[in-house]
Amino acid sequence: MKNTKQLRNRCWIDIDGKKFFGPGRVQLLALIEKNGSLSKAAKEMGMSYKKAWAMIDDLNERGQHPYVTLHKGGTTGGGAELTTNGKKVLAAFQTLIHHVEATIEEHQAELLKLI
Repeated sequence: MKNTKQLRNRCWIDIDGKKFFGPGRVQLLALIEKNGSLSKAAKEMGMSYKKAWAMIDDLNERGQHPYVTLHKGGTTGGGAELTTNGKKVLAAFQTLIHHVEATIEEHQAELLKLI
């Protein structure tokens, strides 16, 4: 029986030893950017609105600058949009992950053949 080997990596940013930014929040920000709505982004992720709101609140509170601006509903409905800072952090993190994944892809065969 042949074993399937795979080198896996997860990358996130901690602040004071507590997870702050990683794959889940990246996905949430990307979906807010796509949909213009926190509730639509949460629904697409299969996440409760309350949990998504808590994640955004944490980003906005613990980050140097806010990541998302939320607009309350009303006759025209609410919405959400990434701030300039949110867009920059999202793009920088996605670029980093792309480089990390490319490096892993380049070197994993050599390592995995030893295992």
